[in-house]
Amino acid sequence: MKILFIGGIKSGKSRLAEAYILEQTKQKPYYLATTEFIDDEMRDRITAHQQRRQDGFITLEEPIELLNVLKKHPTPVLIECVSMWLNNMLYHQHTEGRILQELTDVLLLPSDMVFVQNEVGFGVIPDNPLARKYVDISGKAAQLLGEKCDQVFFCCAGLKLRLK
Repeated sequence: MKILFIGGIKSGKSRLAEAYILEQTKQKPYYLATTEFIDDEMRDRITAHQQRRQDGFITLEEPIELLNVLKKHPTPVLIECVSMWLNNMLYHQHTEGRILQELTDVLLLPSDMVFVQNEVGFGVIPDNPLARKYVDISGKAAQLLGEKCDQVFFCCAGLKLRLK
C-alpha cells in the first residue's frame, strides 16, 4: 500500500502520517528522514520531529539515494519528506528526469510506504528560475504520487481530508 500525505508547512501532515502508519502496522516501521542539517533552525525542526516520534520508529537518514535505502528495508516505511528530498536532488544538480525516474522506481517497490510532501503550488509564481524549477518538479512529483498511491490525504489545520 502506498499512501500520500500532502499539505502546507505546519499543516499537521507529518504528525498525521506518523499516526497513520503506526495505526496500520503491527511492526515497528522505518522512518526515512531526508533532511540535511544545514543550519541551526533546521536542526531545531529536526529535533522536534525526533522528540515527537521518540522510539516508535527505526530511523534511517538518507538525503539522496531513496531507492537504494528502500530496497534494503522492505517493512513499512514513512518517507519524510519528499519535498526536502527534491530540494536535495536539485541542490546536488540532478536533472528533472533523474528525479522523477527515481521516484517512479521507488513507487514500483513492493514495500508499504507513507509519503509526506509539502503542497507548494498554492502560492505565487516564484521570482527566480531555481525556485520556479523546484515548484514545477514538486508539482510533477505530487501528481505522480497522487496517481500511483492507493490513498491520498490533503492536510490542513491539523486535519486530513481523503482525496483518494
